Amino acid sequence: MITDLTASELSEALSKKSVSSVEITTAYLNEIESRDSDMGCFLAVDPKGALEQAKNADALIASGGAHPLTGVPIAIKDNISTELLETTCASKMLKGYIPPFDATVVKLLKSAGMPILGKTNMDEFAMGTSTENSAFQVTRNPWDKSRCPGGSSGGSAAAIAAKLAPLSIGSDTGGSIRQPAALCGTVGFKPTYGRCSRYGLVAFASSLDQIGPLSRTVKDAAMLAEVITGNDPLDSSSLPNNPIKVVGIENVNLRGLKVAVPKEMMGEGISQGVRQTFKEAMARLQEEGAIVEEISLPMISYGVSTYYIIAPAEASSNLARFDGIRYGFRAEDKSHVRMVEKTRAQGFGHEVKARIMIGTYVLSAGYYDAYYIKAQTVRSKMTAEFLEAFKKYDVIASPTSPVVAFKLGELIDDPMALKLLDFCTIPANMGGFPSISINCGFSEGLPVGLQFTSKPQSDEDLLRNAYGAERSLPEAQKLPASVG
Repeated sequence: MITDLTASELSEALSKKSVSSVEITTAYLNEIESRDSDMGCFLAVDPKGALEQAKNADALIASGGAHPLTGVPIAIKDNISTELLETTCASKMLKGYIPPFDATVVKLLKSAGMPILGKTNMDEFAMGTSTENSAFQVTRNPWDKSRCPGGSSGGSAAAIAAKLAPLSIGSDTGGSIRQPAALCGTVGFKPTYGRCSRYGLVAFASSLDQIGPLSRTVKDAAMLAEVITGNDPLDSSSLPNNPIKVVGIENVNLRGLKVAVPKEMMGEGISQGVRQTFKEAMARLQEEGAIVEEISLPMISYGVSTYYIIAPAEASSNLARFDGIRYGFRAEDKSHVRMVEKTRAQGFGHEVKARIMIGTYVLSAGYYDAYYIKAQTVRSKMTAEFLEAFKKYDVIASPTSPVVAFKLGELIDDPMALKLLDFCTIPANMGGFPSISINCGFSEGLPVGLQFTSKPQSDEDLLRNAYGAERSLPEAQKLPASVG
């Protein structure tokens, strides 16, 4: 089947003209139509637009002006602006909002001739780790439909694992690309902060947010990163770097790769099964010639508490714009003040309201110095610890998620347990480091993610090293039997 092929395999087939973009896009649209009602990956599907873009891609390929991914379809997380296609952030607040513009990454995808299948489900405004906070539907994990796909980019990760899309785009504020990638057994890559434009991404925490690829293989992620990265004058935080371009990725050798494993990321919070699978993966990398050493990065222990001060503080500011006046949901009341109150009370879900309240509190007079300033100080110290480690080591390795995919509803009444699932992923966002998750094996029959993090702007090297690790791990590209 067409949907059995990876993005790089589809690219090769398109270049040989053994299949057309229209055929590929039609195959995926048919899969979405027949199976997504059971999976819940997509909030919106655009068959007409996708097929029109596929026809244009075929014409571009025929003319000889194609990009390697021209004609390969893609799914977009629903917090990324798509012109004339509803963008809701999985929130009642934005239901019915049709953006008048494309995000920069979407413009780049369209310029490369990649048909857009639709918008994927997520935790509301990207706040969550299970995709159970969506205002509209639940997304199921393709490995076990009674379990969560992770979050907040759960729809994007599950769509890849379920073969409903060959590629997808997510956003990552504290692990929202990598954690669902780990739970769904896919690849999730968060580039260095600033290497991928955030213009058109509905902001959650602006100093932490980053857009990135989800895919079935590291090579696919690297190919997609080449399309969506690069300097953007519309994003004031954009770095002046050229787009990520990974040359000769197939020739990578792990011999001599220096890998650090922080003992803080292997503590009691990591389940026994995940810890064992991760250790086996590290042993396999050592057989390939990698040098693996345990180190200590004490500030990691403060990562979750620090993140849940800084991120809600920025969210409190960013989400103030959703007031029922300019766009989106609006509650009815003749009083302006009561209208705004009702709009925010009815339009936001519980998790979003909780984070706004926390953020407003830590920014308020009398608490700003006690919480926000201290959290930023801890963030700086944590970043400094990582930068010091990168002077000696090429990558810092850890499990991506402390646990495998958990049951739907299992942790919904335990918000602290859900937040602790970001323990291993948060540091990369705090320091703006590039970070990637690949599947390294299984526990309880469910995928276990291996995370590599490296120094800022070393994205190309990180992708090469992840490719080498993926190639050495025999089960890295395994997909669920139900869709395989």
